[in-house]
Amino acid sequence: MRKIFWYPVLIAAFILSACAPKIPATGVPVAEATSTETLAPAANTSVSPQPIARPFPQHAQYISNSILPNHRSQAELDDDVRTFYEYWKSEYLIQDGMTGDGRLLYRVAFGKNKDAQKTTVSEGQGYGMLILPVMAGYDPDAQTIFDGLFAFARAHPSEVDSRLMDWNVPNPEGNDSAFDGDADIAFGLLLADAQWGSDGRVNYRAEAEKMISGILESTIGPASHLPMLGDWVDANGGDYNQFTPRSSDFMLLNFRAFAQATGNPAWDDVIRQSQAVIAAIQKEHSPETGLLPDFIVVRDGVPQPAQSNFLENVTDGAYNYNAGRDPWRLGLDALIHDDPDSRASTLRISHWIQNSAGNDPMNIRAGYALDGTPLPNSDYFSTFFIAPMGVAAMNDPAQQQWLNAIYDSVRTTHEDYYEDSVTLLCLMAMSGNFWVP
Repeated sequence: MRKIFWYPVLIAAFILSACAPKIPATGVPVAEATSTETLAPAANTSVSPQPIARPFPQHAQYISNSILPNHRSQAELDDDVRTFYEYWKSEYLIQDGMTGDGRLLYRVAFGKNKDAQKTTVSEGQGYGMLILPVMAGYDPDAQTIFDGLFAFARAHPSEVDSRLMDWNVPNPEGNDSAFDGDADIAFGLLLADAQWGSDGRVNYRAEAEKMISGILESTIGPASHLPMLGDWVDANGGDYNQFTPRSSDFMLLNFRAFAQATGNPAWDDVIRQSQAVIAAIQKEHSPETGLLPDFIVVRDGVPQPAQSNFLENVTDGAYNYNAGRDPWRLGLDALIHDDPDSRASTLRISHWIQNSAGNDPMNIRAGYALDGTPLPNSDYFSTFFIAPMGVAAMNDPAQQQWLNAIYDSVRTTHEDYYEDSVTLLCLMAMSGNFWVP
């Protein structure tokens, strides 16, 4: 059983990943690690940054009936992202050694305290690799940092499928993958290809395609076409298998990018199957709220919330510190791709939470049962549960004042690694600056 991180509830807890077979660590020191990413011919360690195709701010065009916060100017929204990014970078971005050929390695720390600063998870590397391409043009070091994040990921491969990243560094237990981290790293590589091209030191496109193949072959259910928890899962296993997804791994924006990049129609079916599970859960288990559980079990073709202590804790079947990302992931897919199913799923959550909170984001609780009952010990403010609701609200012009209130409640609020990373990504969307390749 893989050891799980646990933050005390009063400081906004989050449980990171999943059970896995115990696999001994490789013990390779970061400073001696060498990257295996695809290198362009005749590259050298002093390669200059590539030309920037989409410098920040981008002011991406979302669907025609979408909204941004309208009580602040576009310039103020852009500055809010810059300010939050600088804070995030100063608190969580760590330069940690060099590759064998002299290039800097970067990683995203798991938190602010001393012990958390020593730890990095693949999820964090993925967040960093989504953030840095978007900030290129503002941050002159964006490509150097991005390359260092990727080099760190490649220096710490999963021991199950080496195309994927070890989910927890330097934890010696369970050197295997977690789905969301790999999916964001691969998506980040596609962003990098769109931003800087693939003719420099790193062939971002080739690396993305390699990683996407690993994700499909090792972490997508061969029969279910649903995301599995990681490459440690036996597709036909007992407790954990291809029919036990995490709702926050329904990363539809990523899957569409993977389909476009590879031309593989399998990703289209991953999208269809993911949306079918979402719709079934909302219809049968959260018809009033639209909330999705952290973990889902599909039995005999019927999706249902996982039982208590299915994998992480007693709230595994509730809307908690995994599913809290769903309004951001689904909402952004609707905003960018104008997908009616994603919009419908998103707005069911968004309309309910506005009514439940009485139009005051400060009343949003830190976790709910699927019927909307607040979870025990959830009476505290956390940007993690609020910022994603802002992205959801962008899909409905009638929620303009609600969106404005959400934005104000999170734009200058700082908590810890997980909350702040998700909030920054949501601010990028709420300011109109998150784009896709």
